[in-house]
Amino acid sequence: MRPSPRVVAAMAGLCAALAGCGGASSQASSSIAPPTAPPPPTTMATPLPPPTASPERSVAAARPTKFSPGWRVTVYYTAVESFHGGSRERVKGCLRSGCGKPTIDLGAYPKGFVDAVRTEGAGRITSGRHKGRYLTWSRRIGHFWLDDIARDATNKPLRPWVTAAADRTVLERGSRFVITECGRGWGRRPVPTATCRRFREARWKVVDVFAPGYGGEHHADVYIGEETGPDFTGSPFYTTLNDAVLGLE
Repeated sequence: MRPSPRVVAAMAGLCAALAGCGGASSQASSSIAPPTAPPPPTTMATPLPPPTASPERSVAAARPTKFSPGWRVTVYYTAVESFHGGSRERVKGCLRSGCGKPTIDLGAYPKGFVDAVRTEGAGRITSGRHKGRYLTWSRRIGHFWLDDIARDATNKPLRPWVTAAADRTVLERGSRFVITECGRGWGRRPVPTATCRRFREARWKVVDVFAPGYGGEHHADVYIGEETGPDFTGSPFYTTLNDAVLGLE
């Protein structure tokens, strides 16, 4: 079961904000691989460089200038239609961000996928006439639209194991950090060694911002890429790190 309430990060689109979230449901071991960057969309109007999945940590990142304890680190991801089931749900919205009347038929999708998009903010469509595009949801404006990429708050592609959100009063946009200690997982259980290692290897950059009321001091939300299977939320990478220590640059 997912913790409640879940934490939502706000990601801005062309003219509206996207909603994303992080949370944990299980520390159980899993054969699921760490999330990676999505394949390039098949219908992009303007070519964009693919997101980098896991850049090497730089020398500067390995030597933080300050250590900050007591952080809660949650995760968010991009849903993938083919990994979800349930009855098909008709979705109406906009063909692009910022339309005045969100009443266009965007297609029918599995209920599980639609629910995940509402929670995480974006999901890659794998069937139908919009295959390869992204169904996007904004909690702030309350409707769906289609996009060519899953965007961050600066209108650029989300970067797995790089993009992060934090309360701007604590870590301003553009701040970089590493996770030096993972603390405890959900339910105060130990974080699996391999899972902690993956989080510690990443160098995060604060780009996204929290939706009003969902941030808070010492809370970071980190983006781990596309889900890699139908039981992704049971993966050890879909977790919450409690009492983590951040190394701030």
